[in-house]
Amino acid sequence: MTGVMLQSDALRVMVNPDVGGTITQIVHRGLDMSVLGVVPWEIVDTPLDPVSVTDERIWLSRYTGGWPLLFPNGGDACTFAGRFHGFHGEASITPWECKAQEGRANLTRRFSSIPVRMQRDLHIADDVLTVFESVKSEAEQDIKVMWGHHPSFGSDLLAGDITIETGARTVTADAGYDPPANPLKPGAVGKWPMVDGKSGPFDLGNPPKGPMAALAYLSDFESSWVAIRRLDNSIAVALSWDADFPCAWLWYELGGTLEPPWNGRTRLIGLEPNTTCLAYGLAEAQRRGARLLTLKPGAEVHATVRLHVFKPRWAITGIDKDGRAG
Repeated sequence: MTGVMLQSDALRVMVNPDVGGTITQIVHRGLDMSVLGVVPWEIVDTPLDPVSVTDERIWLSRYTGGWPLLFPNGGDACTFAGRFHGFHGEASITPWECKAQEGRANLTRRFSSIPVRMQRDLHIADDVLTVFESVKSEAEQDIKVMWGHHPSFGSDLLAGDITIETGARTVTADAGYDPPANPLKPGAVGKWPMVDGKSGPFDLGNPPKGPMAALAYLSDFESSWVAIRRLDNSIAVALSWDADFPCAWLWYELGGTLEPPWNGRTRLIGLEPNTTCLAYGLAEAQRRGARLLTLKPGAEVHATVRLHVFKPRWAITGIDKDGRAG
């Protein structure tokens, strides 16, 4: 797989500018442990035209189990405001211009699906990866979008028992996603980490090793962060953000999907901050009254997302201003 390598003394990060500017690998060098997921199929390492991504099956051919960006759509392909948007949006599968040196990469793209330009700056400071994004509308009218991140964690991070900790206070099980391995009662709302399950209360903070396939939404954040920690305290990640992302999609694929290309062989957990608490695309989100982000003509909107990769000593209770867990 082609890519650009960013390094600090603590982290090694691989980015693929040719396919979505996706972050494909994050390794803690001192611990020699990888935290992003992998998938059990061969990846096609070429970009896609956004109009060709009519369904999830096509999108998955480029999905590495890593960290794509979802913009200007998230979820199902749809026609919205007279424009077609592919599954999970143009940003995730098209090429980006890239300039990189040592621990920093700058990626830019002018989108074809909407008149918007985005700049992304990725840099590493010790054991924290920061992604700063700037979006500017070149339209003469308002544009509604979905904007989110899709980091999927796995590999060494999920090789042992884990716990999920967060600043969110409310969790809602998706009302429509209900595969056979889903333990949650669709549409149930609970106080994190508990939500009604099909067989009684279910603790989303301590998921089973598998099988499990579920989708929920974190909201009502006291502080905007989510973390996964190995219970043996060998490694942890803490994702935090200061953008207009009022929710985070929480996706579990723990050997629970038997259909191709998953074939019950994938262990991933997605911690996915997003502008919109519904993972079914722009058209369906608007139909159901979910919030979309409105970009004003000429306006510039910013987002900062940070990932701390570290060896923990105890439970994670918060994140400091630099994105480090405490």
